[in-house]
Amino acid sequence: MNVTVTVNGREVSRDIEPHTLLVEFLREHLSLTGTHVGCDTSQCGACTVHVDGVSVKSCTMLAAEAHGGEVTTIEGLSNGELHPMQAAFTEHHGLQCGFCTPGMIMSACDLLKNNPDPSEHEVREWLEGNLCRCTGYHNIVDAVQAAARTIREA
Repeated sequence: MNVTVTVNGREVSRDIEPHTLLVEFLREHLSLTGTHVGCDTSQCGACTVHVDGVSVKSCTMLAAEAHGGEVTTIEGLSNGELHPMQAAFTEHHGLQCGFCTPGMIMSACDLLKNNPDPSEHEVREWLEGNLCRCTGYHNIVDAVQAAARTIREA
């Protein structure tokens, strides 16, 4: 079947198998490897992308479901310089091994779209579907709140 999707602002069409997952479409058909595959069961959040502006775990969504829609991956967040959330994760040491980072950043950006000034509790609650095995979350929460301040002040 043919799927046409706008990915990171660019329309792409590909012939795919009907059972192709969105994460496979992005990684294997478009070479956008910033979206990571972790658990294949939507438990870890490493595969989180935005579909039509909403966070989606791409390991449980068929690529065909995104047909005609807009997908933003971690690669699409920046426009030549780091997105404020990416910069905050770097500045506040919100990453270690980096495996969860793309999904964590995508989820955090969705949070700020919905809540531009989240409390620590609200950040932790929003990100509970994104697992990090390295950081203990403290620096991630700091990074999200720092990014929120930067975005509000811009």
